[in-house]
Parts: sequence; structure tokens; C-alpha cells
Amino acid sequence: MKLSYDDVKRYIAHINLKKIGSFGQKKIIDTKVLIIGVGGLGSPVALYLASSGINNIGIVDDDKIDISNLHRQILFNEEDVNKFKVDITEKRLKKINSKIKIIKFKNKIDNNNINKIAKRYDLIIDGTDSFKSKLLINDYCYKNKKILICGAIS
Repeated sequence: MKLSYDDVKRYIAHINLKKIGSFGQKKIIDTKVLIIGVGGLGSPVALYLASSGINNIGIVDDDKIDISNLHRQILFNEEDVNKFKVDITEKRLKKINSKIKIIKFKNKIDNNNINKIAKRYDLIIDGTDSFKSKLLINDYCYKNKKILICGAIS
């Protein structure tokens, strides 16, 4: 399938890059990305992925927004306090890219759900703040030959 006229208009800066072009932008649009943790790391990642044209994003987080999150979690504001991060993330990303398909998981990732959640995605981004979660996600990606991008702040 070719890029639509609207996609070409929207992503012309990507398309004009020799290493991306229209073929690369189509791959970007079709890639399915799972973001585990939409806090200080995951929320800017989600924002930029939606802006770049990723149209299939899964978001995993069981946390609610706290006032102490607002200085570093850029998708959220004061009106969002006590709401689930996945719900507000979906709302904000759809305002950036109305074509986006988002699947929300209001769970912590664990041994019991990681396969069911992660199997449909091409790329997994670990934005968690738990060493235990990072090990679990890394092991899953290694065993299932999934691309993993892992970030951490200490």
C-alpha cells in the first residue's frame, strides 16, 4: 500500500531524507511499538513516536498521575492528577495523530502477562523504573527475538 496524499504532506521531511524516503516512512507507519511505562522516559517517547507516524502503539502502565510527576512527565498536566497514565497518554497521542491505534494495558508487566501483551509488537521500549521489570522485559525480548530499546535514569 502506498502513502496517502495526507501522509506525504505530513511526513515530507522524513520522506526527503535519503535513508528514509517513502518506503521508510511506510515502514514507520506500519511498525507496531509497545511502550512499557509512560512516566519520565516513556511519555516523551510516546509523544515523538506518535508525531513521527507510528500508527500502532501499545502502552503498559498501572500507575495514576501524581502532582510530583508533572515536572518531568510531559504528556500530563494538573487536570490529569489521579487519572491513569495510559488513559491520558491515549487522549494526548490521538490529538497529535488521529490515525493512531492505541491499545492500553492498565497492568504492571509480569511473568503472567508479558507474552500475551508483547507478542503482537515489532519493537518494545522499556521505560520502567524497576530493575526486576527491566530484567523480565530483556529476557522476554531476547527469547522471542524482539527489538528492545531500554532507557534508564538514575
